[in-house]
Amino acid sequence: MNFELPADVQAFVARVDGFINKTVLPLQYKDDNQRFFDYRREASRTQWDNHGLPTEDWENLLRKTKSLAREAGLYQFAAPAEYGGSGCKTLNLHMCAVRYHLTSHPVYGGGVSLANDLQSEHSVVGNMPFLIMISHYGTQEQKDRLIPAVLRGDISATFGLTEIHHGSDATHMDTVAQQITLSNGEPGYEIDGNKKWQTGIHHADVLTIFARTSGKAGDAKGITAFLVPRHTPGVEVVSYEWTMNMPTDHGTILLNKVCVPATAILGPLDHGLGIAQSFTHENRIRQAASSCGAAKYCIDRSIEHANQRMVFGKALSKNQAIQWPVVELATQVEMLRLLILRTAVEMDQLDAECKAAGTAPWIAIEKRLGHKIGMCNYYAARLACQAADRAIQIHGGDGYSRHHPFEHMWRHFRRYRITEGSEEVQIRKVGAYLFGYKTTGEQPTSAAKGSEAKL
Repeated sequence: MNFELPADVQAFVARVDGFINKTVLPLQYKDDNQRFFDYRREASRTQWDNHGLPTEDWENLLRKTKSLAREAGLYQFAAPAEYGGSGCKTLNLHMCAVRYHLTSHPVYGGGVSLANDLQSEHSVVGNMPFLIMISHYGTQEQKDRLIPAVLRGDISATFGLTEIHHGSDATHMDTVAQQITLSNGEPGYEIDGNKKWQTGIHHADVLTIFARTSGKAGDAKGITAFLVPRHTPGVEVVSYEWTMNMPTDHGTILLNKVCVPATAILGPLDHGLGIAQSFTHENRIRQAASSCGAAKYCIDRSIEHANQRMVFGKALSKNQAIQWPVVELATQVEMLRLLILRTAVEMDQLDAECKAAGTAPWIAIEKRLGHKIGMCNYYAARLACQAADRAIQIHGGDGYSRHHPFEHMWRHFRRYRITEGSEEVQIRKVGAYLFGYKTTGEQPTSAAKGSEAKL
């Protein structure tokens, strides 16, 4: 067994580091751009009198940074090779390593920097879940039309699964799509319903809308994904949801007799739920790496502060009340980091096996590694919150102030315990594997056999 990152992964991380130090940090410190990252960050980013939306200056700075990263060949790293991506055969390991590095770095870590700002889901190495869905399920026409445009930054998309009355219970959605004939004689669908938490709706060009096309509430089959142009008649943004971290870009929309052609369907009819889950594995493991790195950042900053802070004539770090909680967090971070990297390696190996066999890798990954990915994701988000909270406590009044990033980090990573599958949903999935209600395809234990026999 080798616990060192492979040389090519280390080289990629170093390449990202070099780009950030040479190009991104000078831009962050240029003029008064630092206002978006210091104690003024929330006020500078937010249009308080315009639905709480991001300011134009803030989003322009993010766009400029992504453009520079694109020119350097970094932003599109995770894209398919035929569209300018790296074609990396160990993509999950590369992405986890760089995500951990970006959030744990002593200078631009914590997820509050122009290199990697998690509150806005911005990074110089793009994540792009919409691109993953299109590359997995899109027709060739959809791929050729949308993927290059996404990579150029010409279009953006939302993800429409959650609704006003339904969250984790996606199979009970209210949104429905009925087959119709369009005014031009083409076959199409009329969509009625609603969607909530439509991130990026204020500047989106395409909405990925999931709607029931057959079956009844609770059925996994019968849900279809549609690519709906943002300004299609009947699409209405009715509110923006203000959150713990501002600005907001999370909208609630109503869909009233929204008509689209049948060519707007993404993937197979009635099998959209699988599409909704297709990018979660990659997203969850990368999110776990970011959370784990952020926890490491909080621990490192706390140690620095405790060593330097003098109280009652001695360093704060001399107190075991300071040492012991940090020791526990540091132990958990190190164990979690190794689990994340190991799981990423296993994902890459399984991906290669499936591609060689001509089968869909995300289906096999869900079956054989879904529980490990769930372990990484739910525990990392919780650990990041715990580490940020401990950093606030160790820094005292300074930690509570906005002059340090810890309060901002706590609010952001608290969100990760809900999004991308709540921790309860993921714990339930892990439990299903452990107790044999779901299997990995490998030989179950005797206890699991008993559980399976009862189902």
